[in-house]
Amino acid sequence: MKQVTVRYFASIREALGCGSEQVSTSAPTLAALRDELIARGGAHGQVLARGRAVRVALDQDMCDESAALPAGAEVAFFPPVTGG
Repeated sequence: MKQVTVRYFASIREALGCGSEQVSTSAPTLAALRDELIARGGAHGQVLARGRAVRVALDQDMCDESAALPAGAEVAFFPPVTGG
């Protein structure tokens, strides 16, 4: 198991009631980490569900969920943002 810091932003943070947490995971990729969080059920299952638009960053760089998840990483989940 490795430790990673998971941060939540905007409506995801509001739904979960927390901005960040330390997570022990064996997930090899960001997609697998997301699936582990979804499997918790409840609010995690709802806001991170497949089919919902969720952006992800690894160590403050936007990336695809297929990216490898190293130990000690910082992962951020947030909804797509639009502006005008």
